[in-house]
Amino acid sequence: MKILLTGKNGQVGFELSKRLCELGDVIAIDREDLDLENSEDISLFLDQTKPDLIIHPAAYTNVDNAESEPNLCHQINVIATEVLTKKGIELNIPIIYFSTDYVFDGLKNEPYVEDDKVNPQSIYAKTKYEGEAAVRQHKKHIILRTSWVFGSHGNNFLKTILRLIQDKDALSIVSDQKGSPASATMLADVTFKIARNILNNKDFKDYGTYHVTTNGETNWYEYACFIVNEAIKQGLHANITPSQIKAIPTSAYLTPAKRPLNSRLCTDKIKKTFMLELPHWEDEVIKVLRDLIH
Repeated sequence: MKILLTGKNGQVGFELSKRLCELGDVIAIDREDLDLENSEDISLFLDQTKPDLIIHPAAYTNVDNAESEPNLCHQINVIATEVLTKKGIELNIPIIYFSTDYVFDGLKNEPYVEDDKVNPQSIYAKTKYEGEAAVRQHKKHIILRTSWVFGSHGNNFLKTILRLIQDKDALSIVSDQKGSPASATMLADVTFKIARNILNNKDFKDYGTYHVTTNGETNWYEYACFIVNEAIKQGLHANITPSQIKAIPTSAYLTPAKRPLNSRLCTDKIKKTFMLELPHWEDEVIKVLRDLIH
């Protein structure tokens, strides 16, 4: 089996490139291998490699920069996804696409389920939903919506906090945005299990949209305090303790792109369909801190 994996140096792609080898030959690519801004190159690459499955976590993910680079964001998140999906249909191979909690406006009081109405509030969010719409043109698709991704590789909130508590003597963190931090290793593990299911079962019928994140919920302020507390426990020298972190409202921290206040995703569907047990976010954070500190 041949699996085409995009974004091999991204947080999820990095973990997937290690995990997927058990399933077959992994054609792991990044922008140096294939320019997602060039539709002809993408199409030609798939004609040459003829994979059995496409896994597509690559995306333009700088949420704030997207507001001033809408064309580039659209090219990578929408056009490239359309080309990959079109080739998937042509070659009759499934595609697994990663999406985001940002497709929702965050105004719901409960965790979002898969068929809740979307209402993207930023350029990034709109392009990710348009990417979803493109992928849905193919009957053989899996869309995995996730939130607050972190890991030991790449850029993320956890690593930013670790850097700041060593460089600064005070921090202010937003406390009114709720969600569940999703570890890249958990996402890779879930994707591996779904991909194995698809490749080993010719009659696989569980295509569709799924929400996947860790168990438990938090907000950015509580998340930061947990990171700092655990990092200090594991021996990191920090200038800041949790008591020196100030909780602030979103209104006090203005950003070019609007963030959803509620990023909580209900994972009942994916757990039931694929018989999954998802870890708690705190356990995953502790594992990543162990990797980074020791």
